[in-house]
Amino acid sequence: MDDDIEDNADTGLLDPEDTLEDGDPYDEGYSPPERPLEVREWGMTAAEELAGESWEGRLARELPDVTTDLDGDDLGDTTDTDGELVDDEVGDARAGRLVAQDAGFGPDLDDELYASDAGIDGGAASAEEAAVHVITPRD
Repeated sequence: MDDDIEDNADTGLLDPEDTLEDGDPYDEGYSPPERPLEVREWGMTAAEELAGESWEGRLARELPDVTTDLDGDDLGDTTDTDGELVDDEVGDARAGRLVAQDAGFGPDLDDELYASDAGIDGGAASAEEAAVHVITPRD
């Protein structure tokens, strides 16, 4: 098969000259259905607009938030997660500056990324440095 020939099955819409239909599908556009939307809602007439809507009427039209009654401590108590907020991959102690084994001098010959904690710097930590925490390895 010739490499210059393009596979038309994967390209999507055909060019208008390659179809048996008249018209360009890109030029047709979309016409939304013609039906009155929110005609029966409050404030569509001039009299309603001048009179204003009461707070009771506005609140009655509000849709309530879809939630379930959660009796918890509000940490991880959501309906779209697996459960409580538990992250055993994050340590409690914050790391300082991370320095390579050779202190950053020389070529990097290691296959793994190992670093030692050189302590917290005197200045403010960047967001990346503040995100690094010390964890203890598991047996």
